[in-house]
Amino acid sequence: MEALKDANLIINPDGSIYHLGIRPEDIAETIILVGDPQRVEKVAAHFDSIEFTKQKREFITTTGRVGNQRITCLASGIGVDNIDIVVNELDALVNVDFETRTVKEKHTALNLIRLGTSGAVRKDIPVESLVAADYGIGFDGLMLFYKQQLDAKAKGLEQDFNAFLKNINFNFPISPTYSRASQALVDLFQGPEWKHGITATATGFYAPQNRTIRAESIVPELFDLLEPFSYDNLNVTNLEMETSAIYGLASILGHQALALNVILANRPTGAFAEAPKELERKLIRSFFDVYFK
Repeated sequence: MEALKDANLIINPDGSIYHLGIRPEDIAETIILVGDPQRVEKVAAHFDSIEFTKQKREFITTTGRVGNQRITCLASGIGVDNIDIVVNELDALVNVDFETRTVKEKHTALNLIRLGTSGAVRKDIPVESLVAADYGIGFDGLMLFYKQQLDAKAKGLEQDFNAFLKNINFNFPISPTYSRASQALVDLFQGPEWKHGITATATGFYAPQNRTIRAESIVPELFDLLEPFSYDNLNVTNLEMETSAIYGLASILGHQALALNVILANRPTGAFAEAPKELERKLIRSFFDVYFK
């Protein structure tokens, strides 16, 4: 097997991967991804023990144990560009032999679980709701750069949403991309506190999510546009900046992925959470209650 070129797989002098600054032994096979670096400490507070913490740039990694299970929490920073780095480098850590620079014959599948904050795009999803994303629609463009084979359900979402856009005669500035969560992980979060739906991923926080301060968005009708669409008995529930990239890359690389978000804002009504930090803690507690029960 041909060795990966130095410019494609960049390994630091200490044997760590280029951006994350961690070595293969530093991560567990279950990895919680958070955007805010300060959220790592809040997640790690639920660990029974901590064996490793390292920061490089905005990427903070903490690995420890809950009971007998090893677990990692990693801060990705904001946006799909960071997710592109994080998921590819995590995959390299477990599926590439750093000594020979070749892909391992035995594949390791990671569980990648995003714990994030988001804004609801429907009036019937109030602030404080917990949302599990069965599917992702990307309005960010990242997955357009990758060769991707959609499974039957994701292909169905692609066909239905493209037909929906054609029917209303609307063209997004970026061609949408489509992906879905791991069904095994989705099935874990079926309690009454979890709302399920389709998460849309934007390429930015302001105009791409129809926020206007002084620079106007070219899609001011975005929420009204998304409101009537449904697929697989699910609506587009929320809008954020990471899920489509996590799902898309996980699918290509053979990992399991799920995005769980707490709703801090209801965009159609304009409501925003009075205690967002407490809602972050609510999401983290709810995840641990389900995943480690």
